[in-house]
Amino acid sequence: MPPTLFISDLHLDASRPDITDQFLHFLRTDAGNARALYILGDLFEAWIGDDDPDTDKRRIQSALRELTDAGVPCFIMHGNRDFLIGQRFCAATGCKLLDDAGTLVTIDGRTVLLMHGDVLCIDDAAYQRLRRRVRKPWVKWLLRHLPLGIRTWLATKMRAGSKAHIESSMAQIMDVNANEVARAMAERNVDLLIHGHTHRPAIHELSVNGMPATRIVLGDWYTQGSVLKWDEHGYQLLNLGRAS
Repeated sequence: MPPTLFISDLHLDASRPDITDQFLHFLRTDAGNARALYILGDLFEAWIGDDDPDTDKRRIQSALRELTDAGVPCFIMHGNRDFLIGQRFCAATGCKLLDDAGTLVTIDGRTVLLMHGDVLCIDDAAYQRLRRRVRKPWVKWLLRHLPLGIRTWLATKMRAGSKAHIESSMAQIMDVNANEVARAMAERNVDLLIHGHTHRPAIHELSVNGMPATRIVLGDWYTQGSVLKWDEHGYQLLNLGRAS
């Protein structure tokens, strides 16, 4: 049986062609033979709107369209860097947009909660305030309708601000809050959560309402590819070497 694949936090950008090349290779090989591909946020380092004429981003969209045209369903979530991905992107790629704050899917008869993961980092109060502001529908509408030059400038400023915030914050507030994880899983009545965002790949065993549960964290693609592979033998969190 073909595997279901989960990835997150590729942060694709023209400044890192090695990551883009690995992703395109991944789409042609592993993903091309998959039952489905789930991208759980931050596919791009920055996404300033579906009308962005950037040729590198267009190349990635074309590769995703080739994947979906070949019959492999592809699902994508917003991340904190690419929350302006919209319906034009989905129409161009054939990808289906999922709710990054929590989507339930069924894999081999098991209900799984998928999230980007940033809403679980509630100890980072400054980030959560910013997230609430920029995700308001009227703010997203305004951002999408600003001139491209201004959007590019804003994206650069936001990336610099994010870097400064990360460097100045304590490591623990950048990770998920354990109580919030348990609350989110209990609310949806699931014993398996898969998310990205924190760049800390691992499989964590925990307890939710007194019952055993599992949280799987996908890794980023800065140094190597990170993918969760789920087939008839179960799931494996894998690291992929850079494509030559």
